[in-house]
Amino acid sequence: MLVFSILLFAYVLSQFFRAFLAIVAGELSRDLGLDAAQLGDLSAVWFASFALAQFPVGLALDKLGPRRTMGLFFVLAVAGAGAFAAATSFTGALAAMALIGVGCSPVLMSSMYVFGRLYPPERFAMLSSLMIGLGSAGNLLGAAPLAWSVQAVGWRASMAAIAAVTALSCALAVLLLRDPPALPTKHEHASFRAGLGQILRLRVLWLMLPLALTSYAVVIAVRSLWIAPFLGQVHGFDAAERGNAALVMAVAMSLGALAYGPVERYLGDARLTCLIGGVVTGLALLALGMLGDRSAALALALLAFIGAAGLSYGILMAHARTFFPPGLLGRGVTFMNFLFIAGAGVVQWASGRFVRAGGEAGDAPSLVFGQLHTVFGALLLAACAVYAFAPSRAPE
Repeated sequence: MLVFSILLFAYVLSQFFRAFLAIVAGELSRDLGLDAAQLGDLSAVWFASFALAQFPVGLALDKLGPRRTMGLFFVLAVAGAGAFAAATSFTGALAAMALIGVGCSPVLMSSMYVFGRLYPPERFAMLSSLMIGLGSAGNLLGAAPLAWSVQAVGWRASMAAIAAVTALSCALAVLLLRDPPALPTKHEHASFRAGLGQILRLRVLWLMLPLALTSYAVVIAVRSLWIAPFLGQVHGFDAAERGNAALVMAVAMSLGALAYGPVERYLGDARLTCLIGGVVTGLALLALGMLGDRSAALALALLAFIGAAGLSYGILMAHARTFFPPGLLGRGVTFMNFLFIAGAGVVQWASGRFVRAGGEAGDAPSLVFGQLHTVFGALLLAACAVYAFAPSRAPE
């Protein structure tokens, strides 16, 4: 329980750093003279640095263990948060966000490494779902509570306080985490290149790859980028209503992630659980694309359902984990996480250009967002069609 709590504390902060920028955007833009494109760059560099760091994180987990990996990387998040609080230019803020992204990169993977090494496979999905569901509270902390803090003491003081809390989390991880027992000699670690090659030669991962690239990506794109413009431009929601709608979807995502663990245990099959979740999420996105402009209440209900059903990546990670040799567990789970984050970055980049092109062509917002949601649903269903051919378990 202590280990889980320490890892959860760090993961809540990691989720906070993923979500906080929208809340401080106004004050940050005013103080540093940023435009909308530069704000987008600050968010993008977090995802890019986080994704690229997955490769050294995987090697470090296999060679050093989670305690030292967390200590080495998470201290960069402390430095990045402090640098962000003190930033006086776009370049300084950009470097700070890159540091935070790298620093946060081992948090969830360290948790999954510990779960994979210390617990039987049938408990991995439950523990992962609990971590993701409870850790999603960081998204909520990066909303109204941060807004209150910024209003009371300003964004710099608020970020300095977060840097101090992150330092506490880092210290707890270094002092109290314990690495799993060393692997037997027969599981001697391969080099980085050889280990990655072994992972890529697992044919089952190629059947999982489309779902890993799209399942998290389309849901987080709806939640983090398009829910507010869609509801504002199509249904006339004001700022407060858009914020409340985003909060509803965020809560649904957290509850859905928590529910996936018990559902997987009931079904007894991680693959089937992910497949059902992916199909119903894809169908809900198609429904949002075709019917989302007819009723604000229907659109909000569909958005909440997409959030609840769409956050299945902990179960997909659990499915992939069963195919990784023990000596490659760290690199295996971080490779999967790279796919989730890289897919999210690509989908956000591409969808932004899709929406901009529709606007430049003079299309009505209802048509643009209807097409966007339909494309998201079609991509997810196509990925599920490939994933359906994946085996449920590794051969004995």
